[in-house]
Amino acid sequence: MTGHVTEPLVSPVSSHNEWDPLEEIIVGRIEGATIPSNHPVVACNIPTWAARLQGLASGFAYPSFLTEKAQEELDQFVELLESLGITVRRPEAVDHKAGFGTPDWSSHGFCNACPRDSMLVIGDEIIETPMAWPCRYFETHSYREILKDYFRRGARWTAAPRPQLTDELFEKDYSVPGDDEPMRYILTEFEPVFDAADFVRAGRDLFVTRSNVTNRSGIEWLRRHLGEGYRIHEIESRCRVPMHIDTTFLPLAPGKVLVNPEYVDRLPDVLSSWEVLVAPEPEPIDERLLKLTSMCGKWLSMNVLMVDEKRVIVERHHTGMMRALEGWGFEPLPCELLHYAPFGGSFHCATLDVRRRGTLESYVD
Repeated sequence: MTGHVTEPLVSPVSSHNEWDPLEEIIVGRIEGATIPSNHPVVACNIPTWAARLQGLASGFAYPSFLTEKAQEELDQFVELLESLGITVRRPEAVDHKAGFGTPDWSSHGFCNACPRDSMLVIGDEIIETPMAWPCRYFETHSYREILKDYFRRGARWTAAPRPQLTDELFEKDYSVPGDDEPMRYILTEFEPVFDAADFVRAGRDLFVTRSNVTNRSGIEWLRRHLGEGYRIHEIESRCRVPMHIDTTFLPLAPGKVLVNPEYVDRLPDVLSSWEVLVAPEPEPIDERLLKLTSMCGKWLSMNVLMVDEKRVIVERHHTGMMRALEGWGFEPLPCELLHYAPFGGSFHCATLDVRRRGTLESYVD
């Protein structure tokens, strides 16, 4: 009797860096987006007056004058990706007004516009991250059908320890540090929390910023989880309200890294041989409503998506960034996503690259 031999599974998930040729990607959704809950960890990253308004509107759906233009641009972005031969996966649409909670707190949701925050791809593994915003506690549930499909086909699927998010995690009397004060953060080290968007990948080396959503315990959890095959290096940021590395520091190709001149003045020694590309001053946003409702700073111009080592998707509004990229030897692919800012980002934030054609390598000294 001959035993049945099954073919080994080949994971559909395989991405080691930010620039290998892109084959499959997850793009977020804004349907059902809800103004986030009134919580100090949400309010600390926006101006005081904006935090008051956000607190008053908390729990209401985003108005159509914000969603309609953003949806139009998002649809065009998806069309561009598909025209490049890239497989695009989308999460389920969710009504984020629904309430939820734990024995310690209750909240409603936010949106699933930015898969880059809630999931981290390292090789053939997808890691669900322990995010610090209570309104994002169940955000990855809208991706479960995709995650289960990847798992059945051979991917590794991990969830970091789900945080309690009790008052002990947040500094009670936190205030934003002034320019002449030592850096401080709203998070304590009560438990590990991190957003995936505070990390970027360059093969066996990852780079991270400590922030108001990522604490040292979260960085250490990931370091131990990945083991000796990877190294994690911290990028020190001068931003007074840091949140997510991809408007501060972004590797674009082997030996080339884009940096924010306002936030970064020193890089780890392992990058001593890399070419440092200094981001140009962003074009101002003329649209007053967009300036008021954006959840992102002016350096969203850096939030680009590499299709491969040469081609890069860039916001059409940021002509200075496109000219700079051309001068550095890249081929910019202009696209509009300016009105996605009220939902948390641009091209890099709005996506999670699931498969890039390449192998695990070391690119640093």
